[in-house]
Amino acid sequence: MNARPPATPLSERLRNWARRLKRDGVTLWFAGRHPSTPWHAKALGAFVVAYALSPIDLIPDFIPVLGYVDDVLLLPGLIWLTIRLIPTSVLAECRAQADAWLRSSGSRPTSRWGTALVVAVWIAAAAGAWYLWAR
Repeated sequence: MNARPPATPLSERLRNWARRLKRDGVTLWFAGRHPSTPWHAKALGAFVVAYALSPIDLIPDFIPVLGYVDDVLLLPGLIWLTIRLIPTSVLAECRAQADAWLRSSGSRPTSRWGTALVVAVWIAAAAGAWYLWAR
């Protein structure tokens, strides 16, 4: 008879998903520096990495429901899309580098450019809102 392995609890699956997501964020950081990564994957990857490594969210977490949209939907979707644009051989090499980085440092790198990007988006949104309100 076919014996199924026991089902993995939801909390464990979520933890594994979060670990893979963290690893793939660092993978994009390495892929952006790899010479065989296509330019369009590098461009999207640079945006995703800057945003992912920024300590500031585009939508602050204190805003009910919407605050977690970028953490739960936007960022994973962008990481998934960028990963799909990277050649398989480059992806495997960069994932190995990311695994080694996470084992040795235990944390993700940070990005001042990512912080600057998020602050610039907020300033542009505030300026646009002020312009529309002032009309």
